[in-house]
Amino acid sequence: MKRIITIGREFGSGGRELGRRIAEKLQIAYFDQEIITEIAKRTAMSEEYVRQIEEMRPTMSFPIQIGHSFYMTSDAMFYPDLSIYTKQHDLLREFAMKSDCVIVGRCADYVLKDLNPIRIFAYADMPSKIKRCMERRPEGESLNEAQMKKSIEKIDRSRAKYYSFFSGQKWGARENYDLLINTSGADIKALSSAFCRYIDTATA
Repeated sequence: MKRIITIGREFGSGGRELGRRIAEKLQIAYFDQEIITEIAKRTAMSEEYVRQIEEMRPTMSFPIQIGHSFYMTSDAMFYPDLSIYTKQHDLLREFAMKSDCVIVGRCADYVLKDLNPIRIFAYADMPSKIKRCMERRPEGESLNEAQMKKSIEKIDRSRAKYYSFFSGQKWGARENYDLLINTSGADIKALSSAFCRYIDTATA
């Protein structure tokens, strides 16, 4: 059975690390920032431009069709770079069809629903998210804890809007995932080992 694992995550929950460690332990492909690089390779766009567009969450609302790329309509006049999302959607399916993999974010649980992925959503309480973000903030970043909290809340609102825009569903709702993981105060390395055992059982 093909192992396709999607990771939805709150900012600062450690979901990206969890996905990377699961991929390493299972020795399967891992896709996150790699998707941005691949889109840039296939277009005339720079990685930085693609990253900026990804972070500008659309404001309209229509679910994409599972198994098919969505196409720009007259709504595109309000958001001229929807073509990037089309390319991203196609890449998710291409990667998932090619090999076992872990895909982080990008509404992959919904886009790949017909391929029956194991859908994980990682969340944590705010103190844990702030602590993780403060410990891993880039050198030179001077946000204090109050500012970091506002940044986390803003990013999570953006992710929720993104998920709703493309799926028509609620981000983080338990009915949309197979596993909801509370990473508050948890050791992500230890968690990844436990979930690999679960995944091995679920895909046996």
